[in-house]
Amino acid sequence: MTSKGTPVVCLFNTNEIVSFDLDTMAIKEYMLPNKDARPRRIAITSDDMIWYADYGSGHLGRLNLATGEVKEWPTPSGPQSQPYGIISIKDVIWYNESAPRPNTLVRFDPKTEKFQSWPIPSGGGVVRNMSRTPDNNLAMAESGVNRVALVTLH
Repeated sequence: MTSKGTPVVCLFNTNEIVSFDLDTMAIKEYMLPNKDARPRRIAITSDDMIWYADYGSGHLGRLNLATGEVKEWPTPSGPQSQPYGIISIKDVIWYNESAPRPNTLVRFDPKTEKFQSWPIPSGGGVVRNMSRTPDNNLAMAESGVNRVALVTLH
């Protein structure tokens, strides 16, 4: 949900993200520019930008709900990287690439537009979900290896 309480979701197996107006129950559709895009998860930064991991084409994307503008960056491991779990912590984007073996954890700083990536020691096995801990660290659900990982960020 955005800071204004607007729910936003990606529609599985499409190149579409939608938002809902809870007062009117209206649905607003945002078609992503790449017809092969397949966003799996979203993250929302404090400025209400919608960030998505594009599993289908190996991009990190940002959608501005106010303007509909989309900007995309190729992920470090390329078009077949299959980005999946994603989260924003202190307005920095964290996600995983599920195709490389071992999976990679990727950090993207929107201010500098720079990526950093690290192999996940357990292999990852597809990180389907990420969560922020109360002390602003990163927890990852590594479904393929039956583990939960904690990444200390500070």
